[in-house]
Amino acid sequence: MITVEPSLHIARDERGVVWIDGKNVKVVEVVLDHLAYGWSAEAIHEQQPQLSLAEIHSALAYYYDHTAEFDDQIARQEKELASLRAATGESSLQQRLRRLARSR
Repeated sequence: MITVEPSLHIARDERGVVWIDGKNVKVVEVVLDHLAYGWSAEAIHEQQPQLSLAEIHSALAYYYDHTAEFDDQIARQEKELASLRAATGESSLQQRLRRLARSR
């Protein structure tokens, strides 16, 4: 009989958020680094040296085992961010920077 071990280095909290166990890093944060920037596990490790390569590989493996769940979560977050941006409009800093860029 084959026994399956639970995901190493991965923990899900009471709200259902998936974390790298014992670290203050969500799996989705590692996934976004990988997807948005195309970073390898080694590149992610350079940016987040507090994570071991094993933890990063576990996070990416967990993502690939649960792609639909994560892709839905990322899409919801992007939609939420877009609605917040639309509701708040440009900040005064953004307005000044836009004026400066036009004046050049």
